[in-house]
Amino acid sequence: MASTVSFQQTKEQQRAKAAWDDVQEVDRKSPDVKRKYRGLVLKLPVMILTNGLGQALAFLKSKGKGNADDPHEIVYAHLQKWLFSEIRWTGATQPTLIERIFNTTSETYRQATTEALSYLHWLRRFAEAVLPEPEEE
Repeated sequence: MASTVSFQQTKEQQRAKAAWDDVQEVDRKSPDVKRKYRGLVLKLPVMILTNGLGQALAFLKSKGKGNADDPHEIVYAHLQKWLFSEIRWTGATQPTLIERIFNTTSETYRQATTEALSYLHWLRRFAEAVLPEPEEE
């Protein structure tokens, strides 16, 4: 019996690659953005577990105010990109993640929360490895 080698990536590999690519994108930005981004991704999993994914996304949008260069908006965009590709949003037509979260079933909401936390695990690790520490306040 011949052994076969699978070149299919595991879900963890896919998450790691996406997180690595996103952190590399942030690493090309200003030092201030890098520090704030790192600080946000380190805190975001606790925020999601404490307040829920919807509240955490609302926080990111309220602080980012639509400015694509703001670290809050960058984190939001990274989560949106990943969750749009990984969650089956049956019948969803809303163009933004926060709208989909507020209009989805409780089952899909739980799936999105679990997937967001799994993706953030990798994002945190790579941010800690690549980006500078936030300044002491």
